[in-house]
Amino acid sequence: MSEPLTTQYETLAARFRPLFARIAEGAVERETTRSLAFEPIRWLKEAGFGTLRIPVEEGGLGASLPQLFQLLTELAEADSNLPQALRAHFAFVEDRLNQPDSEERKRWFRRFIDGELVGSGWTEIGNLKLGEVVTKVTPTPNGWTLNGHKFYSTGTLYADWIDVYAQREDNGRDVIVLVNTHQSGVVREDDWDGFGQRLTGSGTTRFEQAQVEAAHVYDFSERFHYQTAFYQHVLLSTLAGIARAVTRDAAHGVAQRKRIYSHSNARLVKQDVQVLQVVGQISSWAYAVDATVQQATHSLQKAYELHDSGDDAVIHQANVQAEVDSAKAQVIASDLVPRAATELFNALGASDTRTSKALDRHWRNARTVASHNPVIYKTRNVGDWEVNGNEPTFIWQIGNGE
Repeated sequence: MSEPLTTQYETLAARFRPLFARIAEGAVERETTRSLAFEPIRWLKEAGFGTLRIPVEEGGLGASLPQLFQLLTELAEADSNLPQALRAHFAFVEDRLNQPDSEERKRWFRRFIDGELVGSGWTEIGNLKLGEVVTKVTPTPNGWTLNGHKFYSTGTLYADWIDVYAQREDNGRDVIVLVNTHQSGVVREDDWDGFGQRLTGSGTTRFEQAQVEAAHVYDFSERFHYQTAFYQHVLLSTLAGIARAVTRDAAHGVAQRKRIYSHSNARLVKQDVQVLQVVGQISSWAYAVDATVQQATHSLQKAYELHDSGDDAVIHQANVQAEVDSAKAQVIASDLVPRAATELFNALGASDTRTSKALDRHWRNARTVASHNPVIYKTRNVGDWEVNGNEPTFIWQIGNGE
């Protein structure tokens, strides 16, 4: 029996499932009114969801990576916006777990146990050269100041801290800056206008002489090595959760339908063999995605377990395998989940396209998540690894190619 289905996982999941059900109850209303999920995020914070990866001896819940991502899948089934909104938080927690034990690390864990969350500030848009970083952090007698702006600041509207990719003004090194949002120098805008994942708390974040503590600037080269696969796994778990939600809504919709066509195969839709075939196809696709995503999490867990082994060759190989496996899972999920979200309507009727039901959100959300980190390049990486043994791309940048 695989790890996520053990008694330990069920005990952990039981803590959050009533909360997931409560979150699911308001998902359609939040979608149709575009109401940001401040209240559900608060519920998750109060329940200790942000402490899942913090060791038990440090006051957290001590979840493994397969358990974390399985729980994110369950959360995504309730509302796919929320795992993505927490993506930067869990990534920063993971980075702290990969660092040596210290009082500074303990302080971060205590903040998260108190319910504080981290958002993201990495991507810059506009007329930038490839790899150019405009956001700068400058040393001062009392710490640092941060200036610049970011877009795609996922989760930042809900966050107490922002994990910012910046460049040191003094020596030009790329760094990660942790800046507190509760200050006038941080301006967060709700201007994310994507057609899907509209409630992830993304948008523009501006830093105007934002104050940063002296200890909160970290050299990017020290970032945990399997971070690219980790970030992708949050998106994969989100896609797996969307697939579960599509299956749920297809089955419920068919079971409740009363109206039939004169040329259908039964007096009740739920007995129509062609409609049942559609639901069976959707369920099978969801099962395949779920199984693939969960299988890939085990190589990520191995990379974590080996990170401090001292054997650089073994560590590197584990990181390569984690990246390759996450890419394979991305290829599967990016194909099957949007297909399932489209096929859903072949099991239902025209009335199910009404905006009040918001069933279109599944396709919009799946397509938006699948557009992150272009899958065509991941497919190429997998092929290049299989044929030529060339390692996948771990870190990339974006900008004008001129």
